[in-house]
Amino acid sequence: MKETITFIGNGNMALSIAKGLKDIFEIEVVGRSIEKLDKFEENVGVKMKKETYENFDMTSKKVILCVKPANIEEVGVRLEGIADELYSVLAGTTIASLKENIKSKATVRVMPNLCASVGKSMTTMTGDNSLKKEAEELFKAIGTTVWLSSEKEVDIATAVAGSGPAYLALIHEALCDGAVKQGMKRVDAIEVANGLFGGFGDLIQTIHPALLKDGVMSPGGTTAAGYSALERGNVRNSCINAIEDAYMVTQK
Repeated sequence: MKETITFIGNGNMALSIAKGLKDIFEIEVVGRSIEKLDKFEENVGVKMKKETYENFDMTSKKVILCVKPANIEEVGVRLEGIADELYSVLAGTTIASLKENIKSKATVRVMPNLCASVGKSMTTMTGDNSLKKEAEELFKAIGTTVWLSSEKEVDIATAVAGSGPAYLALIHEALCDGAVKQGMKRVDAIEVANGLFGGFGDLIQTIHPALLKDGVMSPGGTTAAGYSALERGNVRNSCINAIEDAYMVTQK
């Protein structure tokens, strides 16, 4: 019999994680309305237990908290009991705030990304060391994990890996737009870019990015011309600023 894991909240992140864990755990989901929970169940693709927030008892449960950060107090007062394990994906919400609002024997902040739905999440985490081993084992089921030494590092990592799929989606779309501008059919441009991203993801695991770039860029060649255009457009500095701006949002 599978162990049960409880999702409190039913947004996009909860959906991605649930899709990644549905073959390992029995899924229980808690939210505002049964109608929305029915839709969540349909999107995950497995039968699950569904409950509303009001007086939901967390006693002895393994909980993944996925509500909006601004709603933590509102949700917290509706919950009862003390969870065994609490894993929070709330960006910028401190462990102190979590412990104040959601009762649990141990608490860990985690930041997966939407790649969890295909088992490729980059999940960073920190919190009670007593739960470190369990946290790593749980979230390795949906990808790669890194345990960090401070909440500040988790906030920085949120700006990189948590928000990163949106940045890379922008790059992907822009590369396709460039190919279409030069005369390639959109469907072919997307297929080529998909292949690029898939291969690059594996390659960058073992090759330093500077060495990879130097290996592709021959003197006076196509890569040098394209790379120069990116530098003229301040793409490097824009990426640096993106991390800073995203990180600062977690500090508000």
